[in-house]
Amino acid sequence: MSRVVVGSQNNADIEIYYEDHGAGQPVVLIHGYLLNGHFWERQHHALLAAGYRVITYDRRGFGRSSQPTVGYDYDTLAADLNTLLEHLQLHDATLVGFSMGSGEVVRYLSTYGSGRVRKAVLISGLPPFVLKTADNPEGIDGQVFEDLKAAVLADRYAFYTGFFQNLYNLDELGGTRVSDEVVQANVTVATGASPYATHACINTWLTDFRGDLPNIDIPTLVLHGTADRILPMEVTAQRLPGLIKDVQLVTVEGGPHNFVWSHAEEVNRALLGFLAT
Repeated sequence: MSRVVVGSQNNADIEIYYEDHGAGQPVVLIHGYLLNGHFWERQHHALLAAGYRVITYDRRGFGRSSQPTVGYDYDTLAADLNTLLEHLQLHDATLVGFSMGSGEVVRYLSTYGSGRVRKAVLISGLPPFVLKTADNPEGIDGQVFEDLKAAVLADRYAFYTGFFQNLYNLDELGGTRVSDEVVQANVTVATGASPYATHACINTWLTDFRGDLPNIDIPTLVLHGTADRILPMEVTAQRLPGLIKDVQLVTVEGGPHNFVWSHAEEVNRALLGFLAT
């Protein structure tokens, strides 16, 4: 088990758990809300088989990383990623972020530049800005996020039922593309997450990335499912062409928010094709 210290709270180290496998060009996979680095298992196998070095890690507050009550903002989360890249002395890497993980990718590149990174991939991403405001009428009404926070505080275990229903569109894909066992495994991982982080990260989603996106100066692949109920395409992915200099948008028909699992073959084909160019 490998860990790197990224900070401290009350004289105790804050550590990030990571796994580093394979050889070749490095690909760093950054998971979404509630889950951990093993979220990527279907991509992990494909990337290793294609000859890449694959690094996964658990965001602070989740998985096997420390669970502090500080640092759930994208400046800190990007700093955690930077510490890991420096610790592993990575160069010529590709950063792949799913959902909340897309925020680390964008803020990292805007803050630290692309000296260590050759390409970026945003899957079911948050950017540019999901909150509806006067200057962002395409966004989602803020009450939606207030309701989510209230549900977490009231009973986070019950909250998972609705969250994973919409993560996978279980009413349509349950029992076919997504088994009951997959959902149960996700719930088990989520149950072990920090209760504090589970609540705090909902505010983190409301980060405005519009000032970060023009700073991305490397080829970027945007992958999004057309049936995403959590971060609909019209709020997110469809707005990125024109905001990122060199961007390719690929949609997966019928893909839910977590089409990384339900449509793994399509995701892997697009990801490996992008990496190979």
